[in-house]
Amino acid sequence: MTEHVRNIPVSIESEQAVIGAALEVNGSFQKIARLITTGDFYDPVHRQIWDVVSALIEKGEIANITTTAAYLGDEEIRGLDGVTPRQYLAKMIAEAPRGDVVLAHARLVHSMAARRAMISLADELQRLAYDLPVTTTVEQVFASMEKRMEQIRPMVAIDDEGFVPFGDVSIQDVLDAYKNGDVTTGLSTGIEPLDEKLGGLQDTDLIILAGRPGSGKTALSTNIAVNVAKQLHAHWPEGKRNGVVGFFSLEMGGGQLKNRILSSEAGIPFWKIRRNKMDRDEATRYVEANHGLMKLPLVIDQTGGLSIAQVAIRARQLKRRSGLRLLVIDYLQLLSGTKQHDSRSFEVTEITGKLKALAKELEVPIIALSQLSRKVEERDDKRPMLSDLRESGSIEQDADSVVFVYREEYYLKDREPKNNQGAWAAWRRSMDLVENTAELIIGKNRHGGAGWCEVGFIKEFTRFESEPPPRPIQPEDAQRAEREFVPTKVGKQVQDILKGLMLLKSEPPTDEHREQDKRLSVGARVIPLDDCLMAFKDQCYPLLSDAALKTKFSEGMNNLREGRVARYSKCGDRHFCWMPGLASE
Repeated sequence: MTEHVRNIPVSIESEQAVIGAALEVNGSFQKIARLITTGDFYDPVHRQIWDVVSALIEKGEIANITTTAAYLGDEEIRGLDGVTPRQYLAKMIAEAPRGDVVLAHARLVHSMAARRAMISLADELQRLAYDLPVTTTVEQVFASMEKRMEQIRPMVAIDDEGFVPFGDVSIQDVLDAYKNGDVTTGLSTGIEPLDEKLGGLQDTDLIILAGRPGSGKTALSTNIAVNVAKQLHAHWPEGKRNGVVGFFSLEMGGGQLKNRILSSEAGIPFWKIRRNKMDRDEATRYVEANHGLMKLPLVIDQTGGLSIAQVAIRARQLKRRSGLRLLVIDYLQLLSGTKQHDSRSFEVTEITGKLKALAKELEVPIIALSQLSRKVEERDDKRPMLSDLRESGSIEQDADSVVFVYREEYYLKDREPKNNQGAWAAWRRSMDLVENTAELIIGKNRHGGAGWCEVGFIKEFTRFESEPPPRPIQPEDAQRAEREFVPTKVGKQVQDILKGLMLLKSEPPTDEHREQDKRLSVGARVIPLDDCLMAFKDQCYPLLSDAALKTKFSEGMNNLREGRVARYSKCGDRHFCWMPGLASE
């Protein structure tokens, strides 16, 4: 039985076609060069000719028979009896295709080159698999092939858009958000203050979520992943999926991660699930929550020890198969690079750079969790900053946004005084203010300014919420905040209005009001929002329309709310404003 010999993938005619087209019309060179390189040509003569044509055109000179042949010599072309370089160039120009047909030939040349590269890789892999050197392990062979695959990968998807007219760039996401009245143009995290700061999770963005161990960064990432999955599920057209959330859990097993999510969804303390201490009602909620999660487009990869190349390959497969919409990686420092580096810092530089490139390639936001260095613990104020990122240089540089998770409760709980009732009472008051709350500190935001927001964190259920638990504001804390706060221009205008109305239009809150808003401090008085808007219009902006006036007033109130010197409140259908600092004077 004779063995079938396969032909090498090559199209000499297409190689001749693209060279001839570029020589005939130099203006077509850039379109062709976007699709192929010299290495894509199989014939050595074609490689030599293309190098000359490329060099001439890139220098701004004309590439034709005369100028190109001048660099090729007069010797006959090997394999073509009696044919000189000048004659061969003339033949290719005479037979060159017209118009965009040449791009089809260029794609074929590139496709053939990619197939040859894959055949070479497969041959090498087969050779090593059959004759593995005694000093080489299977894992090393796999790692080497993985690096080769990463080198070949760009050959498979080089037909990108290149430069496109500015007018063709889509703004549909902004128009859709405006039409629907959304506050974000990207995917919502499900945590309103964070969405307001970031504008949602934007496609192609790399978002770093960082914190010390125990800060809750994994809980925040799972909460966001589930919230996004719920959004995708809610918008499935006629039951058809429109994308999934991918979660790489490099540290935690899939079962443990799922139970943490179920704890949050079902409102069951995680320790009860872990120790099997649930009562009948909790067990029922656990099963119901699990049934609900099964419907969500959320997929988990719990493989440990992945390299950035493996993550990229799996993410691409998920994108092709299911339409990836968000990728979460827990956490960055557990990834490895694709090659040996002199230091871990250089390796992280490779990882973050490729994560950013992957976000752009797949057109999805990527959330990567990151550890902080121990130097945070050496400061009195343990709120993290960009310099606290472990191997911080490349992480800060490549990230579009950096969000730190900080919980004062985490540190304060270890400072409980012993054998001192007065000190313990003061400590307890401090704990009451920070218990079940967290600060999300935006250290970098390429799409806006840095800042922070206070959110709720119910540690029993590992669940983040948009609002911290309501609790009475201590008058002395409010007054201190007012003394230290520097408002914006509009914030100062609103602040002056509220101070003036406190004496003229304020009223004490009812018991029902206090029940609905537990932040109201002792002696607090509230001002009807309508009175605030009327005074704001009369004294500051008499010519503004009602809609514009409300927007301007909200701008000032948001500024005061961030400074903790004024807040909105609601009782039934009535809306109020109040300033806790003045209420106690």
